[in-house]
Amino acid sequence: MVSARLRIIGWMLGVLALALTTVVFLTWQVLAARSDSAADAELTHEATKFRAFAGSTTAAGYNRPEELLDRWLQSNLPDSSEGFFTVVDGRAYHRSQGSPPARLDTDAGFVARVAGATEPEYGWIGSTAGKVRYGVIPVRVGSQPVRAQLVVLEFRDVIAQPLEDAAQALAVIGAITLALAAGACWLVTGRVLAPIRQLRSTAEQIGESDLRRRIEVVGNDDVAQLAGTFNTMLDRLEVAFLAQREFVDNAGHELRTPITVIRGHLELMGDDPRDREETRALVLDELARMNRMVDDLLVLAKSERPDFLKLEEVNLTELTVEVIAKARGLADRAWGVDETADATIVADGQRLTQALMQLVANAVRHTTAGDRIAVGSRVVAGGRAVLWVADAGAGVAEGDRERIFERFARGNDQGRTDGAGLGLAIVRSIARAHGGEVRLARQDGPGARFELELPMADEEVRG
Repeated sequence: MVSARLRIIGWMLGVLALALTTVVFLTWQVLAARSDSAADAELTHEATKFRAFAGSTTAAGYNRPEELLDRWLQSNLPDSSEGFFTVVDGRAYHRSQGSPPARLDTDAGFVARVAGATEPEYGWIGSTAGKVRYGVIPVRVGSQPVRAQLVVLEFRDVIAQPLEDAAQALAVIGAITLALAAGACWLVTGRVLAPIRQLRSTAEQIGESDLRRRIEVVGNDDVAQLAGTFNTMLDRLEVAFLAQREFVDNAGHELRTPITVIRGHLELMGDDPRDREETRALVLDELARMNRMVDDLLVLAKSERPDFLKLEEVNLTELTVEVIAKARGLADRAWGVDETADATIVADGQRLTQALMQLVANAVRHTTAGDRIAVGSRVVAGGRAVLWVADAGAGVAEGDRERIFERFARGNDQGRTDGAGLGLAIVRSIARAHGGEVRLARQDGPGARFELELPMADEEVRG
């Protein structure tokens, strides 16, 4: 969890650092461009001032260019980021008052370059004070040839210093912001991941003996919803584990009885042929009962699988008539058909037949010779089909109406039979696999009526 927390923080800080770096870099580029523009603007401004001075009546009184340049240098004081000097006859002549950021008038190579200018020139040059934007203005008096130049220097890095200080301050602020963000991310991710840590801790502590632990749900965000979903899953797991434990206990108990009976009779079996034949018949009967029980357990286990049903179109009339035809051979009862629905549903015909035959067999066990047992079907409102088996037996006690559908459950008024109490549980599993339900309908007269309510279409059927 710590490594996950560090990865999240690293990712968030990486994105933030990239954003801050991009902002600082772009700001630096914009400020650098503005510094270049400012140097060009100052250079143009000084050149315009000099041209205006050279065209004035005052300048017309000078016969030599060095006199005009000296006068202009005396009347124009450079800013701290500027410098002026003059070149006469190829040599540096005079410079402006004050101390410029760098002395380019002492650079023989630069002086030689600008000394040959007969037209205005502009360019960039490096110096000890950084980049310098320079301009060379040749000076001619009357018809005399050009023998003097005015050099205007704009120290770009000096002009840009306040802007660079601002950019550096922005970088420092960005670094501080990144550090504060790292601390905030650590705290926030700790709070965000706390439910996930609790979820992991709870999952590690959950065992078969303790399924009651739950995550405390706080808030209504995604993490809280995750905790709620996990708690819902734990609820289902707890129910499933309890049902499984009860199922295993009951199955073990039900299987232990026939095994004990078989073992006891085999141990007591003597050499008498008649005794052997009776023991053999009893053992085979108990083994047959165990086989039926195992088959029923397999059906219940398969009912949870997605391939439990093989869906097809099933005609309700044909299904009802087929079930009553098969049921007539089970016992001497007054068999009948209450009603048939002329409709077709999407279902597994064999599984529905199995469920109805289970209900028929249950009705046979609770009735006597001559009692009426009827099968029927109809379509009800809401696009649902109802299949039922009704008998005229003793009925079901009120307290057993829901319990009889559980595995290995029998009614309290029922003596021990050869069944294992799985029949109605199988019926319920088949009904639920179809997206329906089985219920014991209430009726005024004696007997019991078990109904399967199923959807007509396959949208609700679990195939």
